[in-house]
Amino acid sequence: MFIPLSDHIRRTSFWFSTLALIALNVYVFWLELQFGPDLNRLIFYYGIIPARYTTVQGIATLTPAGFFVPIFASMFLHGGWLHLLGNMLFLYVFGRSVEDRFGHLKFLLLYFLSGFAGALLHIYLNAGSRIPSIGASGAIAGVLGAYFISFPRARITMTFFPFIFWTFEIAAVIVLGYWFFIQFISGYQMLEIESATQGGGVAWWAHVGGFVAGMLLALTLRPRPRRPVVEIWD
Repeated sequence: MFIPLSDHIRRTSFWFSTLALIALNVYVFWLELQFGPDLNRLIFYYGIIPARYTTVQGIATLTPAGFFVPIFASMFLHGGWLHLLGNMLFLYVFGRSVEDRFGHLKFLLLYFLSGFAGALLHIYLNAGSRIPSIGASGAIAGVLGAYFISFPRARITMTFFPFIFWTFEIAAVIVLGYWFFIQFISGYQMLEIESATQGGGVAWWAHVGGFVAGMLLALTLRPRPRRPVVEIWD
């Protein structure tokens, strides 16, 4: 498994929004652990269940809050430590530079709009499924898509699990292009599989939808004005 560790972009602002999102995700996961045996009820209530949005019975009982709350609340729920740590690592590595490029508020806008777009694509392509989907992956995929557009030539320091002390560098366009290819192919294969579970497992299409949304937003949003770098000579 290839794991990103850092990028080599020179940033001119601190990543407050990225840090806040990481802290909030960790805090919510800590709250999840307090639910114990009632955790499944929480996930079914706040997770994205496509049947709520695509079946006659679900639509009949759907309210505005019932539509939006699970889509955004699910972005802060995770299914385990590995799920959380993997998402937060990708957010840390790629989010800081994207936030530096667009500014704190536009970064948050990009994050949540990408998560929303990923959720809608997941719902559409898993219509009728009653399996809840949780995680920040769709929103973080949007950050990856924005990075792909904004910093394609950036060098990403990678490692290979379990040989975590061996590092190497790859261009971001290769790392993220390969990542998107895997998500798309995996999602397509899931569509080809007829199963009684109706699309359980990884929400591949949320990743695809979030990534594409992040790319489009990176092409649409105006980067924040750059402050001139002043060199002080002794």
